[in-house]
Order: sequence, then C-alpha cells, then structure tokens
Amino acid sequence: MAFGFLMLASILRFIAKGWVYDMYLKPKIFFPYFGFEWVKPFGQTGMYILFIALAIAALFIALGFLYRISTTFFFLAFTYVELIDKTNYLNHYYFISIASFLIIFLPANRYFSVDATLNKKIAATHVPNYFVLTIKFQVFIVYFFAGIAKLNSDWLLHAQPLKIWLPAHSEMPLIGTLLTKEWTAYFFSWFGCIYDLLIPFFLFIPRFVRPAYFFVIVFHLATSLFFNIGMFPYIMICLTTIFFTENFHIRIIHFLKAFTKSTTKNEQTVFSPSAKTLKLFSVLFIIHFTIQLILPFRYALYPGNLFWTEQGYRFSWRVMLMEKAGTAFFYVHDRTTNGEIEIDNKKYLTYMQEKMMATQPDMMIDYAKFLKAEFIKQGFKDPIIRAQSYVTLNGSGSREFIDPQVDLSSQSNSFLKNKDWVKKY
Repeated sequence: MAFGFLMLASILRFIAKGWVYDMYLKPKIFFPYFGFEWVKPFGQTGMYILFIALAIAALFIALGFLYRISTTFFFLAFTYVELIDKTNYLNHYYFISIASFLIIFLPANRYFSVDATLNKKIAATHVPNYFVLTIKFQVFIVYFFAGIAKLNSDWLLHAQPLKIWLPAHSEMPLIGTLLTKEWTAYFFSWFGCIYDLLIPFFLFIPRFVRPAYFFVIVFHLATSLFFNIGMFPYIMICLTTIFFTENFHIRIIHFLKAFTKSTTKNEQTVFSPSAKTLKLFSVLFIIHFTIQLILPFRYALYPGNLFWTEQGYRFSWRVMLMEKAGTAFFYVHDRTTNGEIEIDNKKYLTYMQEKMMATQPDMMIDYAKFLKAEFIKQGFKDPIIRAQSYVTLNGSGSREFIDPQVDLSSQSNSFLKNKDWVKKY
C-alpha cells in the first residue's frame, strides 16, 4: 500500500514539474541502453497518456484492485520509460523497477484489498514467510552494496565528494557553520559507510528493529535535507517497515479498517501456492537474486578507475559517490574535403544530456553515431567524429578524458570490450 501511494505521488509530481516534456519530448536525441536501442518514446499524447496510466496503476496497487494486472503494467511501463534515455538514470528509479517486478509475484492482494472484497475466494490472512523475505532481501542488497561501494579511498580517506557538497549548505540555520568544517565531511562519510554496511543486519534482528529504524529515518531525512534526491528517502523509509513484526502491520491495518469502516473478516486463513507455482517462484527468484549479487561486481572486468571510466558503474547501488563534471568538444571531419566542423552541442542536446554525456564514454559513442548519421544526410561521405573532453573528478584538477584522435562513431558499447581510448586516471 505504501509503495502504491508513494508511486502515485511520485508520478503526479513528475507530471506537475514538467519533466515528461523535458525528458521525453523535448530532446532531439535519446541515449539508449546497450541492447535496448529499439526502445523509443511515444509522441506527446502517448507519453502523457502513459504517465496518467502509471498513476492509475499505482493507485490500484495501493488499493489492491486488479492487483496482478496493475503491478505487471506498472513494472513494464515504468521500466520502459527508464530505458528510453540513460541520461535520466538514478539508482532509485532502478530500485522502483525491481520492487515493482518483485511485487507482481507476491500475494499482497489477499487481505484488506478491493480484490479480496470482490472475490472472497482469494482472501487470506497469512502467507508463507518467503514472500516477505524477498522484499527484505532486496532492501538488504540496496543498503549493503551501497556500503561496500563506499569502501574506497576518496570516500573514507579524503571525504570526497562530501567536502565539496556540504559547504554548499553553509547558509542553513544552526548547522550551517558546521557544514563548512572538514571533520564534518569525514564524520558524514564514515557514518554513511558504517550505516549502510550494518543497518541491514540490525534490521533482520527483531530486538534491534526499532532502534535501527530510528537511524533509517534520521539518515534518510538528513540526505533529503542536504541533497536533491527526490522521493528516494521516503521510499526507503516506507519500504523498510517490512522488517517490523507482523503485529506492527496488523495494528496499521486495524487503524485503517476503523478509519475506512471496513468489514474484512479476521478468521485465520493461510494462502499456500501450489507445488508448481512454488517451484516456478523459487527458480525465478534464485535467478533474480543471483543477478543482483553479481551485477555490482562487473566493474572488475574492466581496467582503470571505476569512477573515471564508469564501466560497470550503473545498476550497482553506487549512490552519490562522486562529483564529476566535464566539457566535451565534438568535431566532424569530412574525409573528402579534409575539412572539419566544431559542433555546437546545445543545438542537439538538452542541458542535462550535454552534462552527462561529457563524462560518460558510452554516451559519447551514442552521440558520435548520431552526429555521423546527421552529417551523412547533409552530404558528408563517411565522416569521422572525434572529441576533446576535459573532466574533473571529486575536486581533482581538470584533465583530458579521452584520446582526441579516436573516431568515436566507429566504437561500440559492447559489454565485452574495454574502452581503451579513455585515458588513465
């Protein structure tokens, strides 16, 4: 229910802020994920209809109405939207896709739901614990891998990027002066790392759930206060309640029953899936969690500094670990005339696309291929697309990012090939 209402609020907020237009209608080019180049946005009417349908599906999830259809649609539609352009990648969007996928298979509509009210045959008061454990384990993975990701020298030994970010809030009343102190950045860095590594274990121990949850609230409200990360803190605050005992949730349900004057029966009935369904469920989730445990370590397949090359960076719960900025100058070289044109990136890219592309090699390749196609239409014969890019990472001096002589339009975004034209850090 909390997930559904939070998603409803998030999507309505997304529409109200004009982000549907800014992210999925305004751009002239989109940066697809490798293997999903076929995913394209609908037109203006289609995209707004899709987001309205997402809001309705989120409401239906919260109410437990047409639950299986609503959860499946929400997962497919939300994931489709996120696959359109990797410019918009955020860890919490990835988490929402995963959470919406997992709840498809949970019998969450069998108690205190519209579905159970309309169809008494599906009603149940209890389900096997492994259904609950799937959500708990996914939340555990998010926290724990976020902690592992913080075990690096920039975060622990140099307090970066918090040394950069915290002083920007020096105007805050009462604590503003503290945020300019170097020791404050170190305290937040070490506290954040220890918190992420330990909190999932404490949440699994019933006697520590309440104090652990207090730290969950403090941590996420603090991150919401200092950083513009949208709904993610509130999503984690709500979903982490899954670790409380069933009595905690029953009290909430009883309150809602009284508030809504619901007449849901309280006789104990247990939902037990068939052996075939259980086997399918088990196989599916073994595959899912195996992928979840392996994916964050895929960066080890590539040489170099992960934060610099970003090969294997996405989908690994590396949350707000770096301050990276750059500029990129693209050139189109005509083989026939030997002439060269410098590109005005603003002619083709939005502000956010230009900002993200300048520091991410795979997006540079996508942009180069787009430019090549554009200039072939203008009469260029097999043009060469090269770029000069200068990047700063976690307060370091700006340095050359890629080999400026490489034809980026001839490169590929294969998972198997290292981008050796990215300069060493």
